[in-house]
Amino acid sequence: MAHHESLVGNKWTPGSSYGPVLSQTDLYLLKPDLEIHPILTNQHSFHLSFNLVTGQTSGDQPNMPFDKKDEPATMPRVTQLYIITKLSPWCTVVTNERGVTMADVCTTIWKDYAENFITETELGILPLRVKDQVKRAAMHNTSNAAPNSSSQWYYPSAPPSRFKRVDWLRERIYFDGLQKNDGYVESRLGFKAPNIFVMDLVA
Repeated sequence: MAHHESLVGNKWTPGSSYGPVLSQTDLYLLKPDLEIHPILTNQHSFHLSFNLVTGQTSGDQPNMPFDKKDEPATMPRVTQLYIITKLSPWCTVVTNERGVTMADVCTTIWKDYAENFITETELGILPLRVKDQVKRAAMHNTSNAAPNSSSQWYYPSAPPSRFKRVDWLRERIYFDGLQKNDGYVESRLGFKAPNIFVMDLVA
């Protein structure tokens, strides 16, 4: 069902009129059907551009700020979200006792992928060809993630000795939405829950 922009705005706007924030126990007992914010599912007039290498978030038009980032990520609000993707083996846990916001989702995913290194064991399961692609991505990402502007011309002569989780994604470093996919979640984790979502990524 298509929402009018005004209805979406009223429903998700931060305020005190929301119901309680549901804990893990509440979710387990109540098994509510969580609605994901339309911006996070790509069903909104604002199209989120979120780069997992730099952590930058904006609209897909230049100079369009992500000004709704403090709105709740789900309705009803929850204290924890679990986010997995078919492109990596990790699970990102997003936590906020006052209710997870869209800003929490973006910041936590970015930190999880940009700050954590791939272990030797994880790297070991990749085919050689894919490993080479990860190394190339690491060189590219290292030069693009550096904060000063001159760094875009700087390419390290040798790939980094350790690789970050974002390198594992290779060229697919842009967030493309969250979805519910209980079948995939159950096949991957062995169980499902209302607050586990699958993240799509694109190049």
